[in-house]
Amino acid sequence: MAIMLVSGCTLTNSEQYHQETLAAIQASETNLTTQYENLALQLSNQSDYIESLEEQVNLLEQELITFKTEAMEEVRKPAVPVVMNTPPPAQPTPTHGVVLGEVEKVTIDAIKQSFDARVDTGAATSSLNAVDIEEFERNGKNWVRFHLSDGEKALDDSNWIEAPILRFVKIRQSTNSEVERRAVIELWVKLGKIHEKAQFTLADRSQMSHPVLLGREFIRDIAVVDVSKKYIHTETPKK
Repeated sequence: MAIMLVSGCTLTNSEQYHQETLAAIQASETNLTTQYENLALQLSNQSDYIESLEEQVNLLEQELITFKTEAMEEVRKPAVPVVMNTPPPAQPTPTHGVVLGEVEKVTIDAIKQSFDARVDTGAATSSLNAVDIEEFERNGKNWVRFHLSDGEKALDDSNWIEAPILRFVKIRQSTNSEVERRAVIELWVKLGKIHEKAQFTLADRSQMSHPVLLGREFIRDIAVVDVSKKYIHTETPKK
């Protein structure tokens, strides 16, 4: 009987040790999963920021070319007498009546669907997560059709977006030396009381946190951004 009691105690201690080991392994797995998700989110935000910087570089290059051209034209002009006029009184700085959060819901008029949009004053231009991109010609002009994907809504023939191509921009990827050619289009969008046309570059944003990025060209002279808030203009369903 004493032997049986000792054996029972040994089995009980062994089972308890086994359970503690499993619990420790599960805790480690949970911790590693949390760290991985945090790193993935940081990488997504960094990719958004890098993309916005690349777009700013392209815009600055275009502005520099324009500035050089205008400067040469001014040099060639004959000198004219300068008449000093009394400067007009300074105008008060305009105030913005609209405040946007860091993330807002926007509606794309072309397909009457709403998507999460990240409002980023660090990005000059706006962009869309465009998939199934097809370029074609209509009435002698270059057009494009695509799906705007948020990874949730079904993509079918009912939600194609078609728009004329305004121009192309070249983006150099941060991960390699290849230059990507992206189309720029213009769409009507609605955000709260704001209903404006906005220019978007069509890009693969599947690795980004949001399918739509609104840059400062969209919010300029219209709104200010409070990054501490989200979905300011999203209506809360009534109970």
